[in-house]
Amino acid sequence: MRQPPSIDAMGGGGFRIGGLRREGSLLIIDDIVQSWGLKSLESLTADDFAPVLQAAAGTVEFVLLGTGPVQSLPPRSVRDAVAAAGLGFEFMTTDAAARTYNLLASEGRRLACALIAV
Repeated sequence: MRQPPSIDAMGGGGFRIGGLRREGSLLIIDDIVQSWGLKSLESLTADDFAPVLQAAAGTVEFVLLGTGPVQSLPPRSVRDAVAAAGLGFEFMTTDAAARTYNLLASEGRRLACALIAV
């Protein structure tokens, strides 16, 4: 595994991660950053989490979800899918999830992070 990227800044509908600006929502699984087409928590489905669960199977301990500007409970289907995959699941505002991701990644924790852009 390479060094995980750090989330340097966020806002304006995107993130600066590893020094590069990325527009829109993001998935970070171990050290891989990819675009995630999700616009809001209200539209989140278990299918939106499929890339996280497939890539994370056996490689990460838990998933962080940044729910946008307000902490909100993810849909039951998403919570059930993550639990069925045997992963821990934490959700919080996107800014809190970004800070938590940076801290845990710096400690060498194996995690996935799904961030809804703000």
